[in-house]
Amino acid sequence: MLHANGPLLTVDVGERTATETSIEDLLADTVGGRATATALAHERIPFDADPFGPENRAYLSTGPLQQSRMSFTGRMNMTGLSPLTDGLVSTNAGGYLSRNFVDTAISVLELTGKSDEPLAVHVTDSGVEFEPVPELAGATVPETSDYMDEHHGLGPEHCIAIGPAGENLVRFASVMTFDSRAFGRGGLGAVLGSKNVKCVTFEGDAKEAVEVDIPSSPTTDVHREAAQSDDLMRRQGTTGSTEFINDNFSLPTRYFEDYEFENAAHIGGDAVEAKKYKKGACSACAYACKLPTRDEDRGVETEGPEFETVYSFGSLQGVGDIVDVMQANDLCDTLGMDTISAGVTVAAYLASEDEFGNAALAREITERIAHREGVGDVLAEGVARCHDDLGVDDYTVKGMEFAAHDGRVLHGQGLSYAVANRGADHMYAGMLGLEYSGELDPEGTLGKAETLVTMENHNVFRDTGIICAFGSDYVTEDRLEALFDADYTTLLDIGARTVERERHFNNRRGLDRDDDRLPYEIPDFEDALTEYYDARGWNYDGTVADRAAIAVDSSVPSAD
Repeated sequence: MLHANGPLLTVDVGERTATETSIEDLLADTVGGRATATALAHERIPFDADPFGPENRAYLSTGPLQQSRMSFTGRMNMTGLSPLTDGLVSTNAGGYLSRNFVDTAISVLELTGKSDEPLAVHVTDSGVEFEPVPELAGATVPETSDYMDEHHGLGPEHCIAIGPAGENLVRFASVMTFDSRAFGRGGLGAVLGSKNVKCVTFEGDAKEAVEVDIPSSPTTDVHREAAQSDDLMRRQGTTGSTEFINDNFSLPTRYFEDYEFENAAHIGGDAVEAKKYKKGACSACAYACKLPTRDEDRGVETEGPEFETVYSFGSLQGVGDIVDVMQANDLCDTLGMDTISAGVTVAAYLASEDEFGNAALAREITERIAHREGVGDVLAEGVARCHDDLGVDDYTVKGMEFAAHDGRVLHGQGLSYAVANRGADHMYAGMLGLEYSGELDPEGTLGKAETLVTMENHNVFRDTGIICAFGSDYVTEDRLEALFDADYTTLLDIGARTVERERHFNNRRGLDRDDDRLPYEIPDFEDALTEYYDARGWNYDGTVADRAAIAVDSSVPSAD
């Protein structure tokens, strides 16, 4: 089976040490990306770790397809213990980092410990250098990457970085790459902030040492079809579905008070496309679905917003001007915050102050959150921890704020939010696509568990390979089999074992059925939960047995 090559590089930023460990057996079992990082995190992060403590570890990992030039492969995975959900979280980002990472001839970077001063870590194919950067304390993401470019000739395509939000331990701070691409959900930017790691750079010329033999036929076919595609997403990104969702399902509005937004057309796909001034892509991708946008009158230039930001800083806040949403998007990227959690949290504040539609106030509060100033210090904890202070409902699952796709009308997606190990994240299973299309009736929850399990397992492998979610129509099941030289059920089994590792880790931290909850009612929810646990082979209380393959995995090197 095709898998990534290269050692685990463990960097202790407190001790200023770097150690390489062979993980050949682990990679053979887990392929790379999310599955490999999750196996490492499960074994090497203490079950009782403090997310902000030096014992927490952050993993940046690549898959085998990052050594190809196939479209939809310009992505990387990050995994760690989330300060937002208190469980394991994995998130991935596109951009241009992955090929530079592969050039250093490692497959996984592990960050542990805590520096006593702001630190830049430089990873190369010949070793690791540690650079104290006290002058970057409080710097924005672009200021940090500009510094790296000026002093080391390493632009944002070589960097991961955090902004003020990460330094100030905002629980939904992002790790950024290429200035505008976010390892967004779950607060891993705050994990790096807790370690005093301001940025990590990657440079080398050693990919030949870890090369894998990738079949040419599927990669060539996928790349050609991506280049020739006339999908609306190539012009409007994910915003192309805004009005369809608003008119036919639900676009959560005014902090979930309403199900549709009267100004959806002003912030949807056509509005975004009107501000798009050039094409944008990730590394090696001919699909080019990114959205470089600008408005000269108000002096804003950004990448996006995508649909989730149109929802979180648009309809959910009662804001109907696309330029206002663009400004919020740019602010979050600059400060280093997940636009979904930040936007939902700001919407909760606007609800408490009866200030829906006040985009200027929303931007002010966003800035105050990143710096933990005034009420921003409370809001930086996220909705689950501040909703009582605001006097609003807690629209989260496991502490994670909801994505746009409304489980109150998409009941399979609602069930997915509830059981997802990382909380209310739409990318964990993607039931929404089946329900929007009518392939699966959006009404009801019973009988959907098996489909949900398959979707979760598939998405794990997608994040393991690593393949962009937008490539699903091109990187089909048969092409996955050809690329990885394995049958599809074997690939799904890697996904199943990864989901189970996540669940077992979270169980050991005290999470169980009582945490698989929604802030609203959907039909037959309790019975559907039981169906899901049965489909997974888990216990009635949502826990995983301490199976030998999960609790102790001999292919994972010990942290000791």
